[in-house]
Parts: sequence; structure tokens; C-alpha cells
Amino acid sequence: MFIEIIFVAVICAIAYMKWINTYWKRRGLIQIEPDLFFGNVRKTIFGDTSLSTSVLQRYNTFKVANSKHGGIYIFTNPVYMPIDPAIIKNIMLRDFSHFVNRGSYHTPEDILSMNLVNMENEAWKNLRAKLTPTFTSGKMKMMFETLVEKTGGLEKAFGEYADSLEPCAVKDVLGRFTTDVIGSCGFGIECNSLEDPENIFRKVGKRVIEPKLSKFIFTSLFPWRLLGKLKYKRSGNAVANFFINLVQDTIKHRESNRIYRKDFMQLLLELKNTGTVSDNSEYISQKSTRVTKQGISVNEIIAQCFIFFVAGFETSSTAMTFALLELAQNQDIQNKLRKEIEDVLLVHDGKVTYEAVMEMKYLDMVVNEAMRKYPPVPVISRMCNRRYEVPGTDVVIEKGIRVHFPVYGLHRDPDYYPNPEVFNPENFSEENKAKRPEFTFLPFGEGPRMCIGLRFGLLQAKVGLISVIRNFNFTLSKRTQFPLKMEKTSTVLSVKGEVWLDVKRILK
Repeated sequence: MFIEIIFVAVICAIAYMKWINTYWKRRGLIQIEPDLFFGNVRKTIFGDTSLSTSVLQRYNTFKVANSKHGGIYIFTNPVYMPIDPAIIKNIMLRDFSHFVNRGSYHTPEDILSMNLVNMENEAWKNLRAKLTPTFTSGKMKMMFETLVEKTGGLEKAFGEYADSLEPCAVKDVLGRFTTDVIGSCGFGIECNSLEDPENIFRKVGKRVIEPKLSKFIFTSLFPWRLLGKLKYKRSGNAVANFFINLVQDTIKHRESNRIYRKDFMQLLLELKNTGTVSDNSEYISQKSTRVTKQGISVNEIIAQCFIFFVAGFETSSTAMTFALLELAQNQDIQNKLRKEIEDVLLVHDGKVTYEAVMEMKYLDMVVNEAMRKYPPVPVISRMCNRRYEVPGTDVVIEKGIRVHFPVYGLHRDPDYYPNPEVFNPENFSEENKAKRPEFTFLPFGEGPRMCIGLRFGLLQAKVGLISVIRNFNFTLSKRTQFPLKMEKTSTVLSVKGEVWLDVKRILK
């Protein structure tokens, strides 16, 4: 009798899952047929297909069907995927109040999760308002000198490869460069990863972004709030303890010794002690009686420093890696970029200044094209927080349904970018940008929840590229294998293994 009951229960469970997998069909929306239990993510989670490839395949399926949108499933959870730029604009911007959250949850028990990316509703709104002044162009100028100083180590690293005539492991070198930049601009700490690849900061950074299939499956199946009660930390105890202790010690040291530095930590300390970020760049870190509004807590500082570190070093190093890879294959583009750099810097007495970087229009086009062809995040997520009728359609998105914006698909659509597999900075000339619909270029997202640190990320990538392109010429190494293989279990678009380039000094 017991076996019969189990058998009936299994049959019922299978029938229920099959019924769930008709969610979009029952609502009259085209869907990609899911696998039982796994939905449309089986190949991705088992490493058969990269996330970017999966996104492109789904996008093209809906595009070929001449549909503005479609439905997919993450396990048994229905996910709405719009591919029409007008619908994407409505959700990301015009009707943002229906999609305030990313669906990336946080718990008080996991301090690192309490960052701006994961915060929800009013808590997110309040924190965003406090942090926005820390990423203005004025604050970027404040940190600019520190950023430029780090290019000395980058030039030295590439110079050693050029002198040894050995192929350069570009991905690793640029990862160490951005780690040093974030360490200095974010924490006021000299990591020296370019000198010491085994530096603790570099090790922790690799550990944070290391793709782990078991973690993906585990956190997809269990509610975050339940995981919080179980004291689960998504980054692991070792990483959490490292950042908590690091930030607490840094705050204590600065406030005890009244130390001032032009960095992100300084701005967070000002928020903590006064509730605002002043225009006075000579603010001294200390407990102040000039509190004008509620500040941020030490735990909030820890969480923001963590996401600043993770997002800053990985996405910028990835963008620079792909840019150099493409420049190595397109010597005419590389030479044109080098000429612009030299021409602009000549006007600025050979110095890399903030104003000089802003004047380099072709550099901006090159960086944008690198992020177009290789967007750091192939898909962006939002969560519907109240019933939403998609304008111009009969489709209704219910509360709790996740929305995926197929960034990689949009960026590879020939309707918006002719010959999308070809690296062409002219895609971002003023004339060509004006021809494209809005919301077809989303490397940082769009709307109120677009990446708050995009200015810093772009500035870091541009300064790094200026430093190396003006001093070195890059060509493909025989060790670089084509077609490129991407990491299949990573959420950030990244080449599997290394990117090898040959480096030669520019004789001046």
C-alpha cells in the first residue's frame, strides 16, 4: 500500500509540474518548451551552454517568431522576456513603479547581501538617494589622481612581457590592475596585486566570482529569507569575515587618527557621520555633530564596499580584456585610437587628466563597442511587484513574476547593429546612435536601477586603455584559440582560460 501511495504521489507531482510548465501557454504567450523540473536552464546549470549563448538562443527564438516577447522557465518558475525595445523601456523606465526590485534578495543575517544591488522597495530608494552623490562626476575627479597612479604598475607589467618577448596573459594582468584600483579608490589600501599576484585581495576577488554550480542550484531552490534564518552566507564565511573585519578596521583606524583620503570609503564615512556628502573635498573623517539627516550604518558601509569591489574589478577588467583582444585583431582601429590618445594628450601637456579622457570620443566608441559585443552581464533581471498589463498587448505580468532583459540578444541583433559579429566602433558614432531605438544598448541597465557605478567603471577602463595603448602595440598570440570559449557557469561574460596577446613597446 505504501509503494502505491508513493507511486501516485510521484505521478501527481509530475503532472503538476507539467501543468506549471504551461503557464505562458495558458496566457497566450509564446514559450520555449521547458524540461521537466529544470525548465529552460538545464543546459546552463550543467555547463553545456554558457549563459550568453542561452540568452541569444531565446532572443532569436522569439525574434524569428515575430513576437515582441516570450516566456521561459527557471526550474518551475515562469519568467517573462521582452525583446521589443519599447516594452523594455516601459518596464525599466516609464512603469518602473511596477518593477522596483531586481529579485536578488538580501537578509540581515548576511551583511554583505545588504548592498544597493539587492535592497528592495523603500530601503533601496533611501539608500540609493544617499549613495548617488558619491558617484557624481565631481567625485570621480576627486579619485582620478589615485586611479592614474595605478597605471604605473600596469605599464610595468606589460613592459616586462614586451621585453621578454613572451605572450602576455592579458586577462590576469588587467584583473590585477583593477583589483589594485578598487583597493586604493575603494578602501585606501595598497593591494599591490600587479607586483604580488597572490595578494589576499586578489585571492578573495577570485573566490567571490568563482562560478559554483552547486551554489547556483542551492540558492535557486530555497527562499532567501529561509536561508537567512539558517545563517547562510552566499559569499561564504571566509569572504564575509574578510570584508567585515577589513572595513571595520579601516573605519576605526581612520576615525581614530582623523585620516583623510580621496576615495570611496571617505565618502561613505561622511554619509555615516553627517548623513550627507558635502562638496568640501577636505572633509576630515570623524564623528561629527553636523548631522543633517540619518546617515548609514557600519554594516551598510561594509555591504556597499563589498559590491563596489566585486562589480568594479570584474566588469572593468572584462571590458578591457575584450577591448584589447579586438584591437589586437584590428590594427587599423588600434592605430586610430592611439592617434587620438596622442593628439588629445598633446594639448594637455602629455598628462592624462580627467578632462582629456572626456575629450576622447573615439576611445568612448571603442569601449562602448567592446561592451556591445561582450556585455559583462548578458541578462538583467527585475521582479514584478504588482499586477502589470503590458501596453499594446493582452499579456498580464502577475506580482512575483521575474522579468529578464536579454542584453546579449539585443546587442547581437543585426536590426540594430549591422554585422553584429564584427567589431565596429562606428556603431557608436552620433549618426548611428541616432538611428537606433532607445534601450537597445544596456551594458549597465537603464532607468532608476541602472548601475550606480557606471561612471567609475567606464573611467577605470578608459584610463587603463589609454595607459597601455599609448605605450604598447598589441597583436594576437598563437596561444589564443579561436573560436573563443566562454565560461559556462559564470553569470559574468568571461573568456574560459586566458587571453594571450603579443606586446611590443611603442618607440617614441
